[in-house]
Amino acid sequence: MYIPKLYKNENQEDIQNFIHQNGFGILINQTNGKLWATHIPLVLEEQNGKQILVGHLSKENPQAESFKTNDEVLIVFSGAHSYISSSWYDHENVPTWNYLAVHVYGKLTIHSLEETVADLKKLVDKYEAKSEKPIRVEELSKKTMLQARGIIGFEIEITAIEAKKKLSQNRDDKNYQNIISKLENSNDFQSIEVAKEMKKNRK
Repeated sequence: MYIPKLYKNENQEDIQNFIHQNGFGILINQTNGKLWATHIPLVLEEQNGKQILVGHLSKENPQAESFKTNDEVLIVFSGAHSYISSSWYDHENVPTWNYLAVHVYGKLTIHSLEETVADLKKLVDKYEAKSEKPIRVEELSKKTMLQARGIIGFEIEITAIEAKKKLSQNRDDKNYQNIISKLENSNDFQSIEVAKEMKKNRK
């Protein structure tokens, strides 16, 4: 990912929080001689001092078969994004787009059925935490859990991370604050989220 120095995020705690909060990523690799992408939830963990991502996909997905011969993967995590009109500046310029993104590179290892079920428990527990009546994998029937045989679980040992925060850092305080105001006054959820990130980025 092209990241000018001004927009590069090297705060590891910030990056980890971003992945935790935006865990629905795009898993990309070479499959049958072409680029292939699958949209899936992933959980970030730390094991033996190493960061890993844990996930699963359908065994019928051609990408699953490719894992046996090609363990190199790229995962793209996207955050809030919004159009920035240059009419908001006090000078002439071009429009742009503000956004947050993280690219993770790694080596994939396939999990056993038992490991995959354990992975499912962690994933479900994470996203059921705010449910009024949370579901637990341990409480599902054997018949329902037979569906786990139709998926392939895996872990990805992270080898590199690229993180980008493009949040109008190149603007002076006056224009920066005006952009935030314009975003906050919109009815667009993404724009409001970008405004929040801009406030955090320049306190």
